[in-house]
Order: sequence, then structure tokens, then C-alpha cells
Amino acid sequence: MALTEFSRHGLEGSRIDRIADQTHTSKRMIYYYFGSKEGLYQQVLVAAYRHIRESEVELGLNHYEPVAGLQTLVRSTLRHYENNIDFIRLVLFENSYEVGAVHLMSDDVRSLNVSALDVIEDLLVRGRASGVFREGPTALDVHQTITALCFFRVSDRHSWNGLFGSDMLGEKDSPHVRALIEDTVLRLVLIDPEGTPRPLGRA
Repeated sequence: MALTEFSRHGLEGSRIDRIADQTHTSKRMIYYYFGSKEGLYQQVLVAAYRHIRESEVELGLNHYEPVAGLQTLVRSTLRHYENNIDFIRLVLFENSYEVGAVHLMSDDVRSLNVSALDVIEDLLVRGRASGVFREGPTALDVHQTITALCFFRVSDRHSWNGLFGSDMLGEKDSPHVRALIEDTVLRLVLIDPEGTPRPLGRA
């Protein structure tokens, strides 16, 4: 409930009394546990990032062949963002502040996100050793590409549909967009991207 409140109104516009009503608790209890509205907001951010990072680790990609592992990671990220729109909105609020995403700079949030690069680095190392991934792209490069494409699909859904008549999450267009994102990420790292064709729309 706190995530929904903050994702709809941001830190400044959110109200503790609404959160208390929705969670059937009291403002006094919330302040007792979190100290302030900002303290609660910070913990909501930590919980949101813990959710996605734990979901990546739980995939067990170290047991996958590198290409299949990267495909699985992309598909998992697509699902996670699509099913957690409040998280998308919260991150957009964070990036709207003139001083930058200050609440994301805590040690807790930063340490949580180390695993995102570790998971990808393992895939890249094994993929290069087996001769399917090329040298060059770093784990951060791959993470940035996955995040940007999967995030945009949700964050800009309505403006994209209004401008181009393509609903990236809609039943008609979603399969093509999902396959396009997966194909783009794989082409970034594959030595021979043309050697593993994946017809768009068959993700």
C-alpha cells in the first residue's frame, strides 16, 4: 500500500494518514518504526529493488547455457516490469527530482543492485569461454540495455500508443515488442547474431 501511495504521489505528495488507513495501522505506529515519511519511502525503495534482484537470483541462471540464460533474464525482466507498474512509477518520480535520484543513492539500495551485474557477468564469462559471446560489452552495458528497453515498454506505453498506434503491452503488439527486445539484447553480445535467428513475434 505504501508503494502504491508513493508511486502515485511521489514523496512530497504522499500522505502518511492515507497509508495508515490502507494498511489498517496508525500514523504513530508508522513513525515509530520508520522515523519519518522519508524513512518509510526509503524502505519502500529498498523493498522494491530487493524484489527484482531476488527474482533474478532465483532464476538460477548459473545452471543455464549462456544464450538461454540471457533470454530467460530478458523475459523475466519484461514480466517483472509489466507486473510491477508501481515500481516503474516510483523510479520515474525518483528521476524527476532536480538533484537526481537521491533516495536511490543509499548504501542499502546500491548493495542490493550488485547482484544484477554479477548475474550477467557470469553469463558473459561463460558465453565467451564457449565461443558464443563476443568480447566488448560489459555486464553494465547489458544491464543498461535490458533495463532501458524493458522499462520503456511500460513507462511510455500510452504516449507510444498515442503517437504511433502501437500498444507495447497490448495483445496484438506485445509479442513482437518482446521478441524485438530479446533479439536486440542478444545481438549486442552474440559473435554471430545471424546464426541464431528468432522470428519476431515468437518470443
